[in-house]
Amino acid sequence: MSSRRWITSQDVKPELALFSPLGAARLCQLAMGCAVIAMVTHSAGYSGSQGVFCMAAWCCCFAMSVVVFFLDATRLYSCLPVSWDNLTVTCAAFATLMYVTASVVYPLFFVRIECPYAGCDVRNFRIAVTVCSILGVLAYGAEVAWCRARPGQAVVGYMATVSGLLKVVQGFVACIIFGALANGSEYSRYAATIYCVVVYAFCFTLTAVVVMMTVCGRTKAVRCMPFDRFVVVCTLLEVLLYLSASVVWPVFCFDTKYGSPWRPSSCPRGKCPWDSKVAVAVFSFVNFGLYVADLIYSQRLRFVLLGLSI
Repeated sequence: MSSRRWITSQDVKPELALFSPLGAARLCQLAMGCAVIAMVTHSAGYSGSQGVFCMAAWCCCFAMSVVVFFLDATRLYSCLPVSWDNLTVTCAAFATLMYVTASVVYPLFFVRIECPYAGCDVRNFRIAVTVCSILGVLAYGAEVAWCRARPGQAVVGYMATVSGLLKVVQGFVACIIFGALANGSEYSRYAATIYCVVVYAFCFTLTAVVVMMTVCGRTKAVRCMPFDRFVVVCTLLEVLLYLSASVVWPVFCFDTKYGSPWRPSSCPRGKCPWDSKVAVAVFSFVNFGLYVADLIYSQRLRFVLLGLSI
């Protein structure tokens, strides 16, 4: 029998939440989030869809961190019908991905070496925003690393395992795919590309169901099979579906019979369907690799429940 066991929040001492490396990481998350939002609204600024995305990501993560910190400090999470440990590590993993994306997009579109027309102060503020955003990545990543399950140690839930964290990444990559599909990808031209969209939506829904079941502590709702086996079956199905989509999408988008293997010279930057098709193809392969890795870890994962459910 595996030496791994599951523990619940009741097994953790009340003072552990604040006066620990985990509490310090959450304080850093709040500090970096507050600093980024203050500097962007004060002088750094943002504009366009890229700036709106970055600002929305920072505000969403900051609000989420405030709620988590407040509930953890007051112990009010015990009143919620959720698995708190699974919920917090899921939020931290999602926030890490959001901060990583914003930390790349913001300097790429807003930071320049030369001073803009508004003066060097604006440039300096934007550089400071980028630095604080990167520090935010480290803070959220530290929480994920601190809560991550390790062989032979007691862990707090499925979402703290490699398989659980991969579920969060898969959902995030699927959101990128949906964004590329909505950006003039012309997926409705062929039945085969519509099939790929259905595959992306179905796999995203299935992944979201597994995450929600875990976070809500409803893993016993799977009556026909143990939850770990249910996860393996779902992941295997997703691997097969993504394999088919990863083959079908490039064929019907870049083969000379259906599309163009080269980017049209007249295609405008930022609004080119060919670029969106490339993005969908690339991230389809990325998610396929993530699902394969998830399948490998899911098969190795064995649950030994302690107390309640996950």
